[in-house]
Amino acid sequence: MNCWKDTEFTYCKLEIFIPESHLEALQKALQKADAGHIGNYDSCMSVSKVTGYWRPLDGCNPYIGENGKISSEPEAKVEVTIFAENADRTIAAIKAVHPYEEPVINAIPIWKTSF
Repeated sequence: MNCWKDTEFTYCKLEIFIPESHLEALQKALQKADAGHIGNYDSCMSVSKVTGYWRPLDGCNPYIGENGKISSEPEAKVEVTIFAENADRTIAAIKAVHPYEEPVINAIPIWKTSF
């Protein structure tokens, strides 16, 4: 059952996993896309340190790691609120600066906000 079937969302949250070395480029891309614009503030985002795990399969060209071997590296998890109507263009801006072949970018609808 899809409880959100007939619901329009004004906002969504993007979760982006990226090497810390690329945070500045990501922040600039998000700012240019007007991501993180909340009221009279812009460039609002949160960053948490996480450890990412993955295994590149045959045919991959990984930024970090080797095909067939499990890798783990420190990463940054970036969370930013955007207008849902801007999701596709914001994700395209993220992919333009992201070094991973398959970046993890989750777009999560926000049912309610406090702003």
